[in-house]
Amino acid sequence: MEFFRIKKDIPFMRHALVFNVISLLTFALAVFFLLTRGLHLSVEFTGGTLVEVSYAEAPQLEPIRGALAGSGYPDAQVQNFGSARDLLIRLPNREDLDTSRVSETVMNTLQQVGGPAPELRRVEFVGPQVGKELAADGSMALLLVIVGIMIYLALRFEWRFAVSAIIANLHDVIIILGFFAFFQWEFSLPVLAAVLAVLGYSVNESVVVFDRVRETFKKKRNMTTPQVLDHAITSTISRTVITHGSTQVMVLSMLVFGGETLYYFSLALTIGICFGIYSSVLVASPLVMWLGVSREQFIKPKKEKEEAVV
Repeated sequence: MEFFRIKKDIPFMRHALVFNVISLLTFALAVFFLLTRGLHLSVEFTGGTLVEVSYAEAPQLEPIRGALAGSGYPDAQVQNFGSARDLLIRLPNREDLDTSRVSETVMNTLQQVGGPAPELRRVEFVGPQVGKELAADGSMALLLVIVGIMIYLALRFEWRFAVSAIIANLHDVIIILGFFAFFQWEFSLPVLAAVLAVLGYSVNESVVVFDRVRETFKKKRNMTTPQVLDHAITSTISRTVITHGSTQVMVLSMLVFGGETLYYFSLALTIGICFGIYSSVLVASPLVMWLGVSREQFIKPKKEKEEAVV
């Protein structure tokens, strides 16, 4: 399905150097913020106390957050857990925080808030060692996804496409992390899940463009490599608009209406989708060109039949 069809190919590769310089500068800034400011890790990674409470009726979250802030927990995270009547309260570790009395203090604070009475379900303490293990597991998951994508692309296409796609995907991941480092947004497990989702989402767009590149190399013998890449990108623009547009609408609806629970998850997806479109088209394709992709790599030479000797 196409909303529109562009008859004349857009010369993207003519400006490939400009696009990649912009990408390099953006990437360097993201790395700089990661090194200087670091990520604001959530309780899952740093350790802390988790308090789960239940109400007979769905409570209002903002008064609860305000009451906890007034009781000395300004960095408390309050979100629905399972249903609108169940709450999960995360309290990061602090030197002045008495972990043995956290649940008692929290329950006293919640009882002072108007509305239905809370019921304590469970209290868990997440130690720093558990947080380190989660961070290590998350990094390993990210590495395995990258290796898997590279192997898949190398088998399906050719090593030049695999290298280009991985560089473009890492470009998206580092820029997402750079945003979170610069603004000191909370980096939690849902955000890590969003980063992994962006990796798969971005490589899908690269595969679509690379498929069209391979098809064009085989069908149009009179085109140069830059012209083939321009044609492949231009012919998939309508599909890109439909796919990414519908996905972005869904993610933006989560960002606006999802509340605090889904805010950073959907924010990471929003950033990743925007830069994923850019990198798949204007980062991966120029890299493929500079790595030396050519028609001969997709067209096998015809074998000459040996004449029978009489």
